[in-house]
Amino acid sequence: MFTLSELASLSEHQASSKLLKPWWEVFMEYLVVLMLMVSVLSGTLLLSRDQVVCLPLDLPITQTNHSEGGPIHRPQPQAKPFPPPDSPWVPARGRRTHLDYQQYIYISQVCYHEALPWYSRFFPYVALLQSLVMMASGCFWFHFPLTSARIEHFLAILAKCCESPWTSRALSHAARQEEVEGDTGPQKFQTPPSPQASSASVPRNRQSSMDSGTDSPLLGRLDDMSTAAPPSPCPSMPFRSSSLSSVSPTRGCVLPSKPSGVLDSSQRVASLDRSDGEQARALFERVRRFRSHCENSDVIYKVYLAQTLFKLLLAVLIVSYTTPLMGSISLIHTCLPQAHALTGYSAFECTHALASVLHKLLLAYVSLVGLFGLLSLYALSWILHSCLRQYSFNKLRELGSMRDVPDLCNDLAFLLHMADQYDPLLAQRLSVFLSPVSETCLLEESLERRWGAERLHSMTTVDPEGRPLLQLVALPRLPPALFTLSQLVVLKLELITDAKLPAQVANMTSLRELHLYHCTAALEPGALMVLQERLEVLHLTFTQAAEIPGWVYSLRGLQELHLSGRMGCESGVGRSWALGSLRQLRHLRMLVLRGMLQRVPGELGEVAGSLVRLEIHNEGSRLLVLTGLRRVAGLTELRLQGCHLERIPSALLALTSLRTLDLQNNSLRTLEELLGLAHLRRLSCLRLAHNRILSLPASVGALRALELLDLGYNQLQSLPLALFNLHGLHRLLLAGNLLEELPAEIGALRSLTELDLSGNRLESLPPELFSHCLELRSLNVSHNSLGSLPPGLRNLCQLSRLDVRSNSLEDLPIELGCCSGLHGKGLLVEDWLLHSLPRHVREFLTQPGSPTSKSTASNSRPDSDSFPYFSTTQWSFSSAPESRI
Repeated sequence: MFTLSELASLSEHQASSKLLKPWWEVFMEYLVVLMLMVSVLSGTLLLSRDQVVCLPLDLPITQTNHSEGGPIHRPQPQAKPFPPPDSPWVPARGRRTHLDYQQYIYISQVCYHEALPWYSRFFPYVALLQSLVMMASGCFWFHFPLTSARIEHFLAILAKCCESPWTSRALSHAARQEEVEGDTGPQKFQTPPSPQASSASVPRNRQSSMDSGTDSPLLGRLDDMSTAAPPSPCPSMPFRSSSLSSVSPTRGCVLPSKPSGVLDSSQRVASLDRSDGEQARALFERVRRFRSHCENSDVIYKVYLAQTLFKLLLAVLIVSYTTPLMGSISLIHTCLPQAHALTGYSAFECTHALASVLHKLLLAYVSLVGLFGLLSLYALSWILHSCLRQYSFNKLRELGSMRDVPDLCNDLAFLLHMADQYDPLLAQRLSVFLSPVSETCLLEESLERRWGAERLHSMTTVDPEGRPLLQLVALPRLPPALFTLSQLVVLKLELITDAKLPAQVANMTSLRELHLYHCTAALEPGALMVLQERLEVLHLTFTQAAEIPGWVYSLRGLQELHLSGRMGCESGVGRSWALGSLRQLRHLRMLVLRGMLQRVPGELGEVAGSLVRLEIHNEGSRLLVLTGLRRVAGLTELRLQGCHLERIPSALLALTSLRTLDLQNNSLRTLEELLGLAHLRRLSCLRLAHNRILSLPASVGALRALELLDLGYNQLQSLPLALFNLHGLHRLLLAGNLLEELPAEIGALRSLTELDLSGNRLESLPPELFSHCLELRSLNVSHNSLGSLPPGLRNLCQLSRLDVRSNSLEDLPIELGCCSGLHGKGLLVEDWLLHSLPRHVREFLTQPGSPTSKSTASNSRPDSDSFPYFSTTQWSFSSAPESRI
């Protein structure tokens, strides 16, 4: 049993497959149906009325009587005299046969099989079989495994293209545009606030105007749906012709006004709803994938060609062997049955009752087959003489509505040629989803609807510097509302396929910093002029150096340039990578390069007069050539991180103005060249963390101007005494080394404000640290082996951060209560150690607020009744008993 749903799907499939049947295929189907009717009619007649009537043809033969040994002669019938005329009985005339009824039936059956030709008896069945073969060959390409899936997919896509509201809107706009151009001549699309290129004047064509609606014959199942569901209320959406394809459409594309007022009723353009827009975008992607799949082969074309050739050969074969057999179907036949012993006759003359009807039916059948063969011959000639594996939209381009539709090839081109035989308007509907400009307009409208000004304002945040910041990720295009944010300062664009900045970027008057993370960025001429004047910071992340756009090197007002990506060659042979000419970057002060460089670019000399900071993060790749640093002698800050340096480069000696040198994350083992840095008399910051330094030479004492020294995460086991001659040192970072003892000479660093000794092997701290380094604000001694803290903590009045976690401490000194800077969360220690302190000291160290400041707000510090202020002597006196507890 068949369910109703299965029957409905079958009818829909048949209705949609007719789109690919040209007129000759439909005509041949009707011919096959007529052939089936002829065969069925012939078979019905044979089964119901077919018979033969036979009469003896010769005289009875004398038989021999074997018993008596002589021939026996049958008596001949005597002719009876005719009765007189007045007699009522009339005797039978003719020859008497002496055969009874059963003998006549027997002779008729025998002669039917022996006297009649085989084609007279089996013509209906042969014709039925041939008609079924022709019917199967007519729809073979719809069911062949290699073609059926593609055909069904094509029909489904074509149905979606016809149903989509975007199709109707696009074609309606094309018709209106054609009407405007035909009446008013060449017009221009205008996009506020800047004019765009004008499209060429095209004469009006009535056929394309009729296609603006949904009243053309499309899919069979769409005809039923059009009566059940009303058409989409959305009018057409203006979109650009291919003459404007180089200019991206902007928000609010408006057709020029027509003097006669023809377009007054259609200039109100409503946007698609969200579901229709998403379906249209999905359909664009589906058409794009189907096109790439079908244009790779021509299997449908070959199968259809083979099918047509088979039908032609079959028709020729049927006509060739059926025509000679037509003469065998006659009315009278002579039968010579082997029935002499039963009837006494050896020859009979038989008549075929259906001979005349069968002859006419056979003639009609051969005529139908001949006409079928002629149609097959026409189809074969059409296939061979037409270029069916190439499809061009030249007619559509001549109309001027969509000139950017690409030409098609192979199977997709063949399917469109077949669909054109049914209705040429189907290809026009499909062309809407083949047009890049149409897709651009749809994306533009979708972005305008989903990413309006209100949503962009809600997404705007504030960066650490307090500047308005907006980050957009994974969008197909930039929303037009973006260029209305006049207060935006920092714009981050990530993974945007078409990040084209139009001239409307001039409306972003506060834009100063731009981030492009794997974005294909392009600029219009008007946008380039704006960015040249306003943009100060540019962050560009790419995969290959060839992806760096050329306009980057023309931003004459740029002050900071950050480039991140693969800049070197993996083979190690090509060292010729170079930045573009930096000559126009006259105000560039900071350049950051993150990639796999093999040499310092020589183009840095072009900006030597303005460049003051250079950073190279090489991701662990060896930086081989550093001679380019000598061309930027005016650098004040240099960072070479992850460059796999094993020694301090000698090229640094030419940087006499250098103030900050960062060589972290390298492979430095020795600092023998440290003495050469003494010539850099302005060097105040030296970072050598995350290297493999085993010892610090005494030449470090020659760096008199040093204020920050970072030697963290190396392999130092001791510190030279010359280090403590750097009396101007403010920050000393020695975390993550192998130090077991801190020299008492540390007290000589009286200007020290930060000391980091975490991650070492210290068991004690020298008292001089607490008695002389009175400017200390941050002390980190975590992850050591300290058993106790020495006295004198009360002297560090400015200490605001003390980290003593992960040590071997058993208790904390009561003097911590004298360090007013630790009030709140300045002390980092395990919770159980805090309980070794008196309660009022513990509360003083853990509760937020400043005990020395008088505040009327309740959240600034606790109430004076519950937390009185004690002097240093009172702290010592009152807490002595509790400390013993």
